[in-house]
This record gives sequence, structure tokens and C-alpha cells, in this order.
Amino acid sequence: MTHSSQLDVVTIGEAMAMFIARQTGDLAAADQFVKRIAGAELNVAIGLARLGLQVGWVSRVGDDSFGRFTLQQLAKEGVDHRCVTVDNRYRTGFQLKARVEDGSDPEVEYFRKGSAASHLSPEDFNADYFGSARHLHLSGVAAALSDSSLALASHAAKEMRARGKTISFDPNLRPVLWRSEEEMRKQLNRLAEYADWVLPGEKEGLILTGYRQPEAIADFYLDKGVRAVVIKTGCDGAWYKTADGEKGVVEPIRVENVVDTVGAGDGFAVGVISALLEGKSLPQAILRGNKIGSLAIQVAGDSEGLPTRAALGDY
Repeated sequence: MTHSSQLDVVTIGEAMAMFIARQTGDLAAADQFVKRIAGAELNVAIGLARLGLQVGWVSRVGDDSFGRFTLQQLAKEGVDHRCVTVDNRYRTGFQLKARVEDGSDPEVEYFRKGSAASHLSPEDFNADYFGSARHLHLSGVAAALSDSSLALASHAAKEMRARGKTISFDPNLRPVLWRSEEEMRKQLNRLAEYADWVLPGEKEGLILTGYRQPEAIADFYLDKGVRAVVIKTGCDGAWYKTADGEKGVVEPIRVENVVDTVGAGDGFAVGVISALLEGKSLPQAILRGNKIGSLAIQVAGDSEGLPTRAALGDY
């Protein structure tokens, strides 16, 4: 854990203990698992910390073994967790994940309803802590946990925007956590309006905006004041457009052996955010995002593939 009072990035999210089956096949048949940590925003925090950025992660965990495990992993990764509350009323969530080795989407079962993190609220907003960061990263996962967690994300976005900080937003859709798709669309698009950089996937863009073409998706958010939109287009790489009208395609990094695609979008966010905070151009940032995303899909865990600065090379 960093002892610096200044942060590069702060983010909000839920951590879950993740049990990955050791054998491929149906989860029901699995009898051996390896324990890891999971959570979209947590993956981003870990990835940024591995690249040498000072990162703070805000959440709630239960006063239980999974909560202690989360805090241990944060400390191990150098992620600042001064604003993680240990809540003795509610439990830390967990998930079971099937093992895949062929690039297909693994079966995942979540046990998170009523978790400690779902009780995040605007009371968890520490103005001095958030204000010490130059950038806020938000994802649609934290927003989907509960009404109070959504209120925290919205409050943080509003406050950080008022302070002149940059904000990134990854929709990271979790429809099952919302009351309806309409509610999800309304709330996430409202949250996206606070962001400088919006990072949807192509399918997410269709659900949120109703448009299929990347440029139409981008224009939907640019018209609301966003500075840049980067649309992940899978094996085609990424398409981007800025408020200044700059647009283009950044080619993907080819991978011969795709193991597990979970975490690819989080890795992409790590690359884009870290590079933009370093002052690199948007195409350079997207190339780094593609590179880290390509590393993430070559391992079974959600964050194991996220590189250190040395492993990243010239990207």
C-alpha cells in the first residue's frame, strides 16, 4: 500500500473472492478450485498499480476471510486501500468460475446479493481522498450494485468533474443486476455524461445508444460533452473519435492462443488510462490498451495477465 498522500487514479468497486475450477467442463463436476480475486474496477486498479501509478480503491468488504483476503491482495499489489471499510454487518461476495482453454466465455456463478460492497453510498465519499487523485475511473458494475452505490458513483463523478479532474467510464454492462434494461440505459448514460473518456464495447454501445455503427455510438456521447469515445471492436481492434473530430481505427494485437476473454476490457482500460495520464496520444493509448487486453486473454485469471512496466515493453 502506498503511503503517498497524492494519487494518480481513484476508483470505486466490489471485490469478490473468485474460485476457478482446476478442470475444464461443467462447474457442477468441478471438485478442485484455485482462489483468486475478482472485480472489474479492482482489475483496473491492480493493472494501473503494476504500471507504477499510485492508485486508490474505495469499497466495502465484510469482516470475514474473503474480506481479509481482499485486503491482503490489495497490499500485495500496492493498491491504496485507506478508504476500504470493513463492514461487520454484511459479507464479502464470491464467485465460481469454470475453466476454459479455448477462448469461449466461461460459466460464472455469482454469490453477491446483499454484499458489503452493495451497501456503498455517498457516505463513503471522502472529499480529501478523492480530491488527492488526478483521475477517477468508474465502471457500470459499481453503479449496478445498488441504488446507494449508484448514488456514490454519481456523486464522485459530479465532485471530481467540478474539481477539474479527468474521468473515464467503462459501461461494463451487468443487465442481471438492474431492475430493467431501460433503467440500466438511463442511469449509465447519465453517468457517462460526466466522463472525459468513454470506453464501451460495440455490443454495449448498441444496447446503450441504439446505434450499431461505431461513429454513431461515439457521436451519441460526444454530443453530451464527452471528450473522446473509444469503442472496443473485438478482433478488429478499436475505433475512436474525439470531440475535435479526430477518428480512426487502431489495429488489434493478434493472439494465437486465447485462453479466457474475461478481463480483456479491464486490461484495455488499464492501457488507455495509463497512457493518456502519461500524455500519450489517443492512438498510442489505444494501442497500449490493445496490447494489455491481448495479454489478459492468455491466462485463466482476471488479473494475472496484467503486465508490469518492464513486461509491457515499448507500448
